[in-house]
Amino acid sequence: MAARRMILAIDQGTTSSRAILFDENLQPLASAQQEFPQHYPASGWVEHEAEDLWESTLSVCRQALARAEARAGEVAAIGITNQRETTLVWDRSTGQAIHRAIVWQDRRTAERCAALEAEGHGELVAERTGLRIDPYFSGTKIAWILDHVPGARERAKRGELAFGTVDSFLLWRLTGGRVHATDATNASRTMLFDIHKGRWDEELLALLDIPAAMLPDVRDCATHFGDSEPGLLGGAIAIRGIAGDQQAATVGQACFEPGMLKSTYGTGCFALLNTGTRAVTSQNRLLSTIAYQLKGVRHYALEGSIFIAGAAVQWLRDGLGIIEKASDSGPLAAKADPGQQVYLVPAFTGLGAPHWDANARGALFGLTRNTGPREFARAALDSVCFQTLDLLEAMRSDWPEADGAETVLRVDGGMVASDWTMQRLADILAAPVDRPQVLETTALGAAYLAGLDAGLLPEPTQFADRWRLERRFSPGLAEETRRNHVAGWRDAVRRTLSGS
Repeated sequence: MAARRMILAIDQGTTSSRAILFDENLQPLASAQQEFPQHYPASGWVEHEAEDLWESTLSVCRQALARAEARAGEVAAIGITNQRETTLVWDRSTGQAIHRAIVWQDRRTAERCAALEAEGHGELVAERTGLRIDPYFSGTKIAWILDHVPGARERAKRGELAFGTVDSFLLWRLTGGRVHATDATNASRTMLFDIHKGRWDEELLALLDIPAAMLPDVRDCATHFGDSEPGLLGGAIAIRGIAGDQQAATVGQACFEPGMLKSTYGTGCFALLNTGTRAVTSQNRLLSTIAYQLKGVRHYALEGSIFIAGAAVQWLRDGLGIIEKASDSGPLAAKADPGQQVYLVPAFTGLGAPHWDANARGALFGLTRNTGPREFARAALDSVCFQTLDLLEAMRSDWPEADGAETVLRVDGGMVASDWTMQRLADILAAPVDRPQVLETTALGAAYLAGLDAGLLPEPTQFADRWRLERRFSPGLAEETRRNHVAGWRDAVRRTLSGS
């Protein structure tokens, strides 16, 4: 019998770590998932224990291998995808973190970011990195650790400390401290990386007083990063793929052609539009980021972030108590009175792109005496669709090549299981929405990148041919009705913005 050749995908997320073992046709064979604690030491602060990230990752890898009865020698490659922007600093000699990981959601550096903006550095950051000055990104998180851990900055200058996003930390641990590297997509989320020249930016490092000696080497998304320590997984396995979670989902959705758009609907929503080998500067408060880098060629994307997507459904369940489980929301919304136009602007933690209004707060509009749970459910799901439309229109404005061309949105994430929501999304966008057969697109993307470098999987164009549609949702709403709905949404957002 021919030996099995498998790919192990590590998907290290914000609340759990997962491992999925794929065969050489990218069919899942076994998986394991483990949650870990979240730490909230102060208002707006979110932290993880570095050891929780490592131990949960190692545990799920071992479990997935055991469940598939797979040996390390049968695994051709490991691919890693990770929660982006989360920041770790560790001791190079011991591998121990000098502070808990500061999570991407953490807002402790808001004042520092506001000061940098007030000092006029926003244009420089946007020009070099494609990002906005925001606590979301890694740069000010690194500076905070160096400022608040005694002696850290001096140690960093001496080369004793290493910085990394979660992928880099896991790579360091997997290789026994032999490899300190990251990929271009994760580097592009640090607010320190020149996405046009493909290197760390000395001026931005000086701005935050971050020593270059602590930064990882930046590589392609599909390359031989190193081999795992033999004792960890029963033998040495080559690590051949790395990408941040949203970029890995873009790869998993086979969005390799300029103009292709994917949107992931989890707690929030992240939409990425492939703009090819040219970085597009947004005039609509979107981010320009590296989508993936293969064979030294950078491919870019416009990215828009929605803070509240699946969280709106959680609010229906946990805040209002009108549904028992998330899957109840679609059937309930389908029964809403079509004569009522109720709008929820879910600015529970402010509004994301393209508004970026941190002080906006949620609001409901259009309530009547007859408004009830059905209308609330429809308004919550509609809000996700309208916010996606806002992103899509901003992207079309920023990237004229997209204007007039048919847009097809490829979707993934927990919310896309709802047929009603996906049909509503197509109706509001006036564009087709494609749901793939394989919904684990983040892990799939990491597996593909690793398999590509291992020679198991074809080049991107051939991989794209393997992408399989589960269902296409085509728009069916009358255009006049759609425009009236959209006008009502825009009016509701205007009333909600903090400057109104």
